[in-house]
Amino acid sequence: MIKREISEIKRQFTPSSCSISRICGCYVDGEKNKKAQFKEAFLSLPEEDMFKYFEILRKNLSGTLGKNLLNLEFPLEAEKEGGPHEFLLKLRASRLQDDGLLDQFYDRIIETYEHVGNYLILLIHDAYDIPGKTSDGLEMEDASDEVFTYLLCCLCPVDLSKPGLSYNELENTFQNRIRDWVVGMPELGFLFPAFNDRSTDLHGALYYTKNANDLHDVFIEQMLGCPIPLPAEFQKESFQAIIEDTLGDACDYETVKTIHENLNEMLEEHKDAPEPLVLDKYQVRSLLEQSGVEEEHLETFDKNFDETAGEHASIFASNIVNTRAFEVKTPDVIVKVNPSRTDLIETRQIDGRTCLVIAVDGGVEVNGIVVTGSADKNNTGSQPEA
Repeated sequence: MIKREISEIKRQFTPSSCSISRICGCYVDGEKNKKAQFKEAFLSLPEEDMFKYFEILRKNLSGTLGKNLLNLEFPLEAEKEGGPHEFLLKLRASRLQDDGLLDQFYDRIIETYEHVGNYLILLIHDAYDIPGKTSDGLEMEDASDEVFTYLLCCLCPVDLSKPGLSYNELENTFQNRIRDWVVGMPELGFLFPAFNDRSTDLHGALYYTKNANDLHDVFIEQMLGCPIPLPAEFQKESFQAIIEDTLGDACDYETVKTIHENLNEMLEEHKDAPEPLVLDKYQVRSLLEQSGVEEEHLETFDKNFDETAGEHASIFASNIVNTRAFEVKTPDVIVKVNPSRTDLIETRQIDGRTCLVIAVDGGVEVNGIVVTGSADKNNTGSQPEA
């Protein structure tokens, strides 16, 4: 799924557009016991409750593609009879009216979801009548030819509210506030099936994780039966290791700067595209070639990529480059530069030492104090060091 398709589903979570047929929930305590369950016709809920649920559902479809939102594909093994895929299809077909299937679903989540403390399993069934679109992108409400029937599951922590004082209006006094168990925003969830090309894709799902570096591997592998994607931080670390191992002694400042400049240019050119920029092994190799890495250093690239990230791995460009700052770090100094002005920094050999030289023509502030050029009055003519 791409941002536009995710946004289209999120727009249905309003009172005027809502087509959710049913909502179910199971409250689980810290000992993995089912403490309470409920199931309701969604449109029969009080309006105040609806808005709270809408907020949770929208959050479960929020974040950055490739970090918090991950497109998963079901392998053939998962789609076999008795597998996780078949179970989800049965649950969807039941419209959440089969208590036995719901109990099995809750049990599977409790078994595979590692969470310290209490949490709420929320599950909705929706049938979205997809409006047709004209060639210029305008929706035609009366031209629908498909209904997207899906499940959306949210796993929300339930914690005690913070202690404090509250105002009692009847007694006109301040008193200790009663602490309640409060449902938080989801930490994990998924939409099944996927909504790709504005149509039902039974072979995919959209996965949400609040913590991009903790994907809950067991949940993905056993509950959904899908291959585990690379976490955002692992993608970044893998890319860095591939560059260092491939370039070896040629991994100098200018080469790395050029690689990141080219990455930023690629992201800029891609910014209006509906899908995020994703690099496979061959595109990363092409990036290095365009950045001036010589062929002799690329001889080990394929091996380094396969061993570090995996032969068929895909890396989201937004996970490996910071478009807001270019960072140069030594054990004692960190320099951050606007990515469009990396030309202000260069390396030089001064008095036998490798130094970072920073152009400061625009003025300098030290702890917020504007300093003048008088700091150079004792300069004997050698280039300043940074």
